[in-house]
Amino acid sequence: MAGDERGRAAAGGLCLVTGATGYIGGRLAPELLDAGFRVRALARSPERLRDHPWAGRAEVVRGDVTDAESLDAALRGVDVAYYLVHGLGAGPGFEERDRAAARLFAERARAAGVGRIVYLGGLTPAGLPPEGLSPHLRSRAEVGRILLASGVPCTVLRAAVVIGSGSASFEMLRYLTERLPVMITPSWVGTRVQPIAVRDVLRYLVGSAGMPPEVSRAFDIGGPDVLTYEEMMHRYAAVAELPHRRILRVPMLSPGLSSLWIGLVTPVPRALARPLAESLRHEVVCAEHDIARWVPDPPGAPLAFDRALAFALRRVREAQVSTRWSSASLPGAPSDPLPTDPDWAGGSLYTDHRSTGVAAPPAALWRVVEGIGGEHGWYSFPLAWAVRGWLDRLAGGAGIRRGRRDASRLRVGDALDFWRVEEIEPGRLLRLRAEMRVPGLAWLEMYAEPDPEHEGRSRYRQRALFHPRGLLGHLYWWAVSPFHAAVFGGMARNIAHAAEQAPSRPGARPAAVRRAPR
Repeated sequence: MAGDERGRAAAGGLCLVTGATGYIGGRLAPELLDAGFRVRALARSPERLRDHPWAGRAEVVRGDVTDAESLDAALRGVDVAYYLVHGLGAGPGFEERDRAAARLFAERARAAGVGRIVYLGGLTPAGLPPEGLSPHLRSRAEVGRILLASGVPCTVLRAAVVIGSGSASFEMLRYLTERLPVMITPSWVGTRVQPIAVRDVLRYLVGSAGMPPEVSRAFDIGGPDVLTYEEMMHRYAAVAELPHRRILRVPMLSPGLSSLWIGLVTPVPRALARPLAESLRHEVVCAEHDIARWVPDPPGAPLAFDRALAFALRRVREAQVSTRWSSASLPGAPSDPLPTDPDWAGGSLYTDHRSTGVAAPPAALWRVVEGIGGEHGWYSFPLAWAVRGWLDRLAGGAGIRRGRRDASRLRVGDALDFWRVEEIEPGRLLRLRAEMRVPGLAWLEMYAEPDPEHEGRSRYRQRALFHPRGLLGHLYWWAVSPFHAAVFGGMARNIAHAAEQAPSRPGARPAAVRRAPR
């Protein structure tokens, strides 16, 4: 890009996304593609992107922001370079590593003639000198200054807590609130912050590509609400339909002790928890909203905290069941969990996996799967299913008395005993959502797939998933888990056996098994 258009990228321009295997990078790449840009994704381990839905539309290259040779190749011909890497949780010396990487990136971007650098940093308290900041915020601020001084037009976006599954600070909020009905907390829960929805972060990132070359500065970005961390936890509990949380503040919990406490209660690694806890002692509130001059806010944006929270929670509950599908009525969104998210992201999701080979073709196996429930029963431990149904009726639920609409065919929305058909891919997948009374959300997935190693045979896969609600939900899962081998293991074995014994002619119904008493 040359002349006075240098710095302004139009649709069709080439964008480099560093940190493409990270939380923001993995969501930004498809947003840029959908906006009409070409995308080159830089990753140290490109294989981590192979199952990403957008990877086939992008150019994926191997490289590292600390390696000049790989940077030169990645930056060649680039109009806008997104710098989305930092050393959070990288251990001692991360500030120096961040500094060196930013300097090298700035130098190589200038040499390559890049039109604009866009960086997502952290919001810092107004007027506080660098030495007063936590190491994490200090490093993020320094990287922003280095990139702004590169000689390349630069946009630095500064955000506080990002609301979306996979964001470390949001996951910390999620786990603390879900798992602890009573919390003894450090004083930093009274610190004011200005959270922002991940979809708004991505909107600002994409919009920054079109800024004119004379704009080179930092922008504060945030949602419309300024809240304390304590208020955020209470509002999370309300949106997630949890009982009111009791929070008791104590002054003696240092950031180090806080990180130990966070590490004990949540699966967020302590290496991440410590810098986050240190940063939470700072009040981080936007001092301006100048970004709207170049990236105007559409109606309803930025999202209010409760709306962003409700959206993120709904998408976790729907999309976390499987990251390889999306509901036709609930299309994917930037806040959806992705395969590249850390394994502790997306809230607690307990799973029970079963898989077995079946000496029958997939069509025969599918007939058994689609015929489950009702008169055919659940292929394991009938007394356990009956007792569960009786308990559900006592609790005011449907029990297993509803049966099924059709003896051999199912469709989305059908009631099936105390389940409901949420998704069906004929011949392959049946996903049931529990409607019995449980302290959380539960699904049962059943797959009929060809056996790639044996022609004419198939493989049955089964997943039971449970998203707990509050401490009671976690206790419920662990109380029933000892019975899973008998119930779910027996189900997988008996479904496979029924498929092997069933007539092979099309339309044949599976043999009935001992069903639970009705």
